[in-house]
Amino acid sequence: MGIWNLATVKLEMFRPGIMSKAEIGENLIMVCMEIDQGKEDTGHEHPFDQCGIVLTGQIEMFIGNERNTLNANESYFIPAGVRHGWKTFTEPVKLLDVTAKN
Repeated sequence: MGIWNLATVKLEMFRPGIMSKAEIGENLIMVCMEIDQGKEDTGHEHPFDQCGIVLTGQIEMFIGNERNTLNANESYFIPAGVRHGWKTFTEPVKLLDVTAKN
């Protein structure tokens, strides 16, 4: 069972500029991640739903044709098959993200 304190959870290198910790279950994946400032994902899609909440910082996200800037305590939902991406600004961003597992 995974119980985390999101303020103190220990993150590990996922890829350059992104630290994360994942809990992988039979049907869901829960990930806490911190993304460095000035990073960008120009877009991707996958065959499963995804949702999450911004814990700290500010991130611009696009989901399909909609683009929004999200701050701490704001959440997002990405339907399966919809192109989406993000970019960070002048500070790191910490997220809690949940996806369905194929």
